[in-house]
Amino acid sequence: MSDSPLAHTVAALQPRARTELAELVAFKSVADPAQFPRSECDAAADWVAGALRAEGFQDVALLDTPDGTRSVYGFLPGPAGAPTVLLYAHYDVQPPLDEAAWVSPPFELTERDGRWYGRGAADCKGGLIMHLTALRALKENGGVPVGVKVIVEGSEEQGTGGLERYAEAHPELLAADAIVIGDTGNFRVGLPTVTATLRGMTLVRVQVDALESNLHSGQFGGAAPDALAALIRILDSLRAEDGSTTVRGLAADASWEGLQYAEEEFREDAKVLDGVGLIGSGTVADRLWARPAVTVLGIDCPPVIGATPSVQAGARALVSLRVPPGTDAAEATKLLVAHLEGAAPWGVRVAVEQIGQGQPFRADTGSPAYASMASAMREAYDGEEMQTSGMGGSIPLCNTLAGLYPDAEILLIGLSEPEAQIHAVNESVSPQELARLSLAEALFLQRYAASRG
Repeated sequence: MSDSPLAHTVAALQPRARTELAELVAFKSVADPAQFPRSECDAAADWVAGALRAEGFQDVALLDTPDGTRSVYGFLPGPAGAPTVLLYAHYDVQPPLDEAAWVSPPFELTERDGRWYGRGAADCKGGLIMHLTALRALKENGGVPVGVKVIVEGSEEQGTGGLERYAEAHPELLAADAIVIGDTGNFRVGLPTVTATLRGMTLVRVQVDALESNLHSGQFGGAAPDALAALIRILDSLRAEDGSTTVRGLAADASWEGLQYAEEEFREDAKVLDGVGLIGSGTVADRLWARPAVTVLGIDCPPVIGATPSVQAGARALVSLRVPPGTDAAEATKLLVAHLEGAAPWGVRVAVEQIGQGQPFRADTGSPAYASMASAMREAYDGEEMQTSGMGGSIPLCNTLAGLYPDAEILLIGLSEPEAQIHAVNESVSPQELARLSLAEALFLQRYAASRG
């Protein structure tokens, strides 16, 4: 980092950042009451609201969004005539998956090998701490030069769209001149990066039924239609021989123009086992940022331990489809549903239920705010030039904000670089990245205010 007073302040704030991140990570704020009690999310939302009040934010509110979750809002007035910047993060997290596979408890922030481990450390509780650290550093170095709105979502990981619908019903609430989404990440540690595109997504549940009840596989197997076998065939139809996604009617041949992702680096980042090939065709960047990608997230069927010799009467799966900018997520959902229904063998009954959906996003990287961010990142990263990349993940709120506020400049930064292993076991955050990005955000707010003055 640079040797400026602002950088020294950010460095001095790091112990507080670690303490607060540990407090936030301790909340098991998975926005799914079937997995964790809602009280965990409510407690996390209360913590966020308290932190904003302590920093002098006004109009702090817990917003009851239409999907049954809460987002937290606050407003910090700026100098007269200054622009307003909206800072976004989310406090809900992915479930921990196999807790036994975590080296340290998922909801206990643990330092190991120079990183801080815990569910949500990077995605995206660390993003909130980044925002708070940047604002605190500015307060100690002449004050915050812009008006600041903060919105911290409570159901981003579930994709249920509560905040999007709330924002559409209250369009004045999140209006701003610039928006910083703190939920993406650098291409790798030490390489400052803004995200130019996000894939959209649709999430569906597929139910296959073939029999009134399970049957003895010795007595009926070979003639009785097997719902689990039918489901496997349906899911397999979503991929070509090379693993490419093949949803009928959905284009899958676009190319990515921009920062490339070397295959050997991707293999290392993804921890692909020796001898196992990558799937799909085209460059890695094509596959991650420019083309659709289907993933089977889960299957309901008997586990191996305790399984009986039975032909399965029913089975179901949860399927995610990511789509690149230029593809309408609603149309992609229709194509996916039609494909799943049309691939059913033996006349089995197939019911497809949409669970979540979000549109893809493309930022205007030529806007003036990007010049301010490039300058800020160059200083925070000791002369490293800002890079522009895509991200395979989805942040549904981005398109809602772009639609509501077409003149707002939207920038995407964050802590989710490859080593963070977000959504997987042993998620972590680099404290050095947290410090550098906090400094970059503080510098950006200063330079953006000056550019608008």
